[in-house]
Amino acid sequence: MQASIHTFAEDGSGSALLDDGLLVSWPGAVFADSALRHVRVGQRVSIELDGTAVTRLWIVGIGEGEVIR
Repeated sequence: MQASIHTFAEDGSGSALLDDGLLVSWPGAVFADSALRHVRVGQRVSIELDGTAVTRLWIVGIGEGEVIR
């Protein structure tokens, strides 16, 4: 599923908006596992959810095992 970055904090925690307007969030540990260095407000990302909590965050084509399509 894809979402747009809504907030991003120095500790790596943040939130994103799904296309239906639902706000979801993640702790810094999820971002640390993402292999990303930074995201910016409005940037599109791929996510996996458990309820409204993000459990995985990535950008297609960036990171181990990701292929640019």
